[in-house]
Amino acid sequence: MPKERLAAFSDGVFAIIITIMVLELKVPHGDDLEALSKLLPVFLSYVLSFIYVGIYWNNHHHLLHASGRVDGSVLWANMHLLFWLSLIPFATGWTGENHFTSLPTAIYGVALLMPAIAWFILQRAIIKADPVHSTLAQALGRDFKGKISPLLYLAGIGIAFVSPWISNAIYVLVALIWLVPDRRIENVTKH
Repeated sequence: MPKERLAAFSDGVFAIIITIMVLELKVPHGDDLEALSKLLPVFLSYVLSFIYVGIYWNNHHHLLHASGRVDGSVLWANMHLLFWLSLIPFATGWTGENHFTSLPTAIYGVALLMPAIAWFILQRAIIKADPVHSTLAQALGRDFKGKISPLLYLAGIGIAFVSPWISNAIYVLVALIWLVPDRRIENVTKH
């Protein structure tokens, strides 16, 4: 399968995930700022999740650009990633509706941790599919961001039961770490 077809399918799934999240934003019942302020937790969880999905979409583009060959293991690894990303709207809605309480915040952390693990698996599948010409292996190097992110998610999940706000600060921190696209891949694939 051409990697362009995989990218097109994945782009469609990313678009659906964002659409589902935005449809969860309900119009306030009232015409004043107080009515609007009641939706602030839902809106904030949406913004953070939108940023995360955008980060994955952007880096997914670079990842597929750096891939040489797509085989069955890459297809399944990509589906694995998309599965976990598709659960972000649920975790987003639950966290926002419950004003960032402990269990929803921890589950939100799990919803962020699992795509990070799936991302690592997808990277390894792409490298394995074309090990001789793997631009991706060269670009990843030590992959500090990829290694520290799951550890921060795990910390956030555990801390959620003590202080959900600290957990959310950790989740924001990881998003900030990844907000700038992964230049390692971009630099290696420049022609």
